[in-house]
Amino acid sequence: MVSTTPRGEWAGGFTSALLTLPLCIGFGLFAFAPLGERYVGYGVIAGLYSAIIVALIAVLLRANSPVVFAPRSMQAYLVSMVALHLVQSESFVHIQDPQQILTVMFFVIFLSGIMQAAFGAIGAGGLVKYIPYPVIAGFQNAAAILLLLSQIAPMLGLGHRLEPGTMLEQLRHAQPLTLAVGVLTCYLMLYAGKLSKRIPPVIIGLFAGIGLYYLFYYLGYVDKLGPFIGEFNFALPDLHYLSGFYAIAHQRQWWGLLPSMFAWAASLALISSLDVLLCAKVMEGVTQERQDHNLTLVRLGVGNLVVAAFGGISSAISLTSSQGNYNSGGRTGYSVVISSLLILAAVLFCSQLISLIPKVVIAGMLVVTAWRLLDRWTSQLVKRLVAAGPRNRASLLLDLFVIVLVTLVAVFASLVTAVAIGIMVSVFSFLFRMSKSVVRRSVSGDALRSRKTREPRLMQLLAEQGHRIVVFELEGAVFFGTAEKLIHQIERAVKDGATLVIVDLKRVTEIDSTGVRFLVQANDAMVKQGKFLLLSSVEESGRLGHFLRDMGAIAALTRGRVFVDIDQALEWAEDQLILSELGDVELGTEFPFAQLDLFAGLNETEIEVVKGRLSRRVYAKEEIVFREGDPGQQLFVIAKGEASVRIRPPGATRDIRLITFAPGTVFGEVALLDTEVRSASVQADEELVCYVLEQEVFQQLAGSHPGIAVTLLRNLGRELSNRLRRANRVIYQLDN
Repeated sequence: MVSTTPRGEWAGGFTSALLTLPLCIGFGLFAFAPLGERYVGYGVIAGLYSAIIVALIAVLLRANSPVVFAPRSMQAYLVSMVALHLVQSESFVHIQDPQQILTVMFFVIFLSGIMQAAFGAIGAGGLVKYIPYPVIAGFQNAAAILLLLSQIAPMLGLGHRLEPGTMLEQLRHAQPLTLAVGVLTCYLMLYAGKLSKRIPPVIIGLFAGIGLYYLFYYLGYVDKLGPFIGEFNFALPDLHYLSGFYAIAHQRQWWGLLPSMFAWAASLALISSLDVLLCAKVMEGVTQERQDHNLTLVRLGVGNLVVAAFGGISSAISLTSSQGNYNSGGRTGYSVVISSLLILAAVLFCSQLISLIPKVVIAGMLVVTAWRLLDRWTSQLVKRLVAAGPRNRASLLLDLFVIVLVTLVAVFASLVTAVAIGIMVSVFSFLFRMSKSVVRRSVSGDALRSRKTREPRLMQLLAEQGHRIVVFELEGAVFFGTAEKLIHQIERAVKDGATLVIVDLKRVTEIDSTGVRFLVQANDAMVKQGKFLLLSSVEESGRLGHFLRDMGAIAALTRGRVFVDIDQALEWAEDQLILSELGDVELGTEFPFAQLDLFAGLNETEIEVVKGRLSRRVYAKEEIVFREGDPGQQLFVIAKGEASVRIRPPGATRDIRLITFAPGTVFGEVALLDTEVRSASVQADEELVCYVLEQEVFQQLAGSHPGIAVTLLRNLGRELSNRLRRANRVIYQLDN
């Protein structure tokens, strides 16, 4: 439940109104700047309408949070680009009626609002996030640069834009006092937070700048100061632009411009929507409340199409105003309504005072906004590029190239062209990166083992011949761009002596028909050579398993060579390797006692002494040998069959094998050393024959035959040491 008070709502609304009013005027001026001085009044009104109407529409659509909707630098930049293209368009060169140009501008905003609302209605809020970030960074930098450049003239007290050809001549007319006012405004907006935590720096910078300007004014330096905002005719908004929208849609003279209008609108809707989603994420961190982002897009889209019909520019989430609202006590939509109504009252009853705000103060505020708008990730990218090694430098350079390209095209050419080029370059960049090797790592079977513990002779064989097993761990997408490189690596491994190749798909995010076809071809080539390809981490009931079955991969490899995890695949490969070297050594009669590593160093008489003290036990398949928590008082020697330690983690659908004990191995040996309770359960995988040495019997043996007891303990110590070494190798492989 949101904790709110009427006083907090009013305080939040008042603070956000103070913060929003000068910024929306400044962004309105910036948006209309390409059209010239005659459109200054329209720009002020368009910014004010946006701050008032969009917020009220959002609240009417049940937005109930302290998030304030108002013009932002990104939206103002995009609208200014539309204005610039209109000015440069041949269709408008000879048009003198401002209303026609304004109608086209607002029609583009109207269309973008429809598109933005549609994004939210179809649940595409998440899809908009897939616009590559270097493209967004390029737009953000372009917006910051253009905003900064547009404020040079008012910061210097010049009443017109600086033209590159006559810049030096124009700079001779710069006004140092006006620049001092602008610099003071900038400085306080940046650093006044250190002076006061209660008053927002924007407010301090605004009033300090106005105060210094009028101090110079009353000291008689009128001729050395820049202009005010000037008078503007603010009236209650009406929908008179709707008739103009209708004319654009039905009169042939406009039809040639419609494709450009839709392209501008789409660019405005896409970039604005992403900006909104990013700001919404930031505000969730402030308010600690989750928002429906698709619904936010719908509200803003409807608000923007409505405000366009009234003659206002696009709005988005104003972070400065929203944070000011929340920090002052605003918690619900009431504070947003209060803010909008206070702005409306201010412009209705205080328009004369607003018209006397110096342009240089607004310019100073926008300069700081432009500075903060510069993408910080870009500067971090440059630093990383300097420090990066050769391996990562190409990727970083490509990102930086996209950012610079989009920035330059957006500043010096066309917004639509910048969108198209940026996304196209990013798509090619994505394909280039995705086409790199999909192999996360390759490791041989002498370094990576299954969890099956075998007698020392077989473990030694696997250590010597394990290089014939090669595991390829894949990561990412297996498609036409990556599958061919994978097959080349498999072929190279086979040429180097691999007879069993395991392809682990655990980290594969996607695989297409081409990738499956390449794997089947690699399998067919290996089978002809008497070698095997195995797939691991494939659940037949899962999405990947169904796809591989439908594409014929499971039938081609046979189900016997498709495993649910890498451990089972490794065990099968090890069994095949042992079979090819020694034949069927693990079937038939019980394991010979004399070959047990536990009895190494004992003569035949001593082995018989120990054997006489062992009890023989037989366990049926799936019978529990002992459970976790049982008293630990026996050592088990496997003579026939296998037993495994398995666990099922919380939420898992199947057991995970920790270790399997084969004939000739021992388990439960720690019981002879510490007599603590069992740390895990052991279950027979098949009919199991064990010889059991009780702890009490071992103590008796130590008393009557201490030499035998010492030899047994030494052998157990060696076995524990070997297991620890194997565990270290597994941990090392996992870490790499």
